[in-house]
Amino acid sequence: MINSTDDEKWMRYALQLADNAQDMGEIPVGAVLIKDNKVIGEGWNQSISQHDPSAHAEMLAIRSAGQSLQNYRMLDTTLYVTLEPCPMCAGLLVHSRIQRVVYGAADYKTGCAGSLMNLLNDPRFNHQIEVVSGILGEQCAEKLSAFFKLRRQQIKAQRQLANK
Repeated sequence: MINSTDDEKWMRYALQLADNAQDMGEIPVGAVLIKDNKVIGEGWNQSISQHDPSAHAEMLAIRSAGQSLQNYRMLDTTLYVTLEPCPMCAGLLVHSRIQRVVYGAADYKTGCAGSLMNLLNDPRFNHQIEVVSGILGEQCAEKLSAFFKLRRQQIKAQRQLANK
């Protein structure tokens, strides 16, 4: 049985993983996959450092879990991710047969777990996923906002130096 205390606990863990991405200069998104209240996979964004557009936090967490479980199906699992999954990751979640997705910050530009569209509950697919949104949403959104604010400041400073 999952309760809101567990959801907050694991989202805090995902936020810590997002710090790993930020430390690498990546967009700070973290994800952790849980089965029977144990970590079976974790990841954080690494698209820039790996030169791989598919190296999203969810993708890396699920790849790790597949190796841990020695299975390509993630039955009876919950994925905690700090940002609402994009279309690519939403498709992966459906194919992985994840039971639940819990996310923090909504993504109104590319979110496919309810914001822009909802691929996780589309009845045309053979698997639907329970979605819980907004768990530690303010903290998750603030981490992303602070990152992009700093990134914009850095770009502005570089432009000013180049124009001197």
